[in-house]
Amino acid sequence: MVRTLAERLHAHEQQKARLAEQEAKLKTAERKQRTRRLIEAGGLVDKAGLLDLDSNALYGALLSLRDGAADKKHVEQWTTRGGRAFDREARLRDEGKEPIVLTFASVLDRDTTTALRGAGFRFNKVLQHWEGLARPDEAQQLATAHGGTMRRIAATPPAPQRQTAAA
Repeated sequence: MVRTLAERLHAHEQQKARLAEQEAKLKTAERKQRTRRLIEAGGLVDKAGLLDLDSNALYGALLSLRDGAADKKHVEQWTTRGGRAFDREARLRDEGKEPIVLTFASVLDRDTTTALRGAGFRFNKVLQHWEGLARPDEAQQLATAHGGTMRRIAATPPAPQRQTAAA
């Protein structure tokens, strides 16, 4: 089938439009990724307690970090130290928490569901209850304040592995 010049030009314009759309999507994705990374970096600066530094002091500190980043040994040490700090903070955050289920007799209002989510609970649509890791005393207060009940969930030990007989 022979295509006319107008048809070929139209197809070419469509292809250009598709490429422009793909390029725009890539730029948007790159921009979002960069924005996310900048927000993470700002959060880490805050987490490290450096947010109160004067801008010049903070920038100077970051420049000295950049100079040390060329040394792989320094980067490995920083990675180890940061990983340990994150692990320690996670242990402290979850200390004393256990699996808990909260059940309510009626539908809860938005403020209550927001409070439950803020306390680390999520709603299970299948079982129609709230579940999560929480400190039992705090969970009991939430349940009592909103006319619900709290139930602790015992952690189940892993099933013993069966040994197979050699043939």
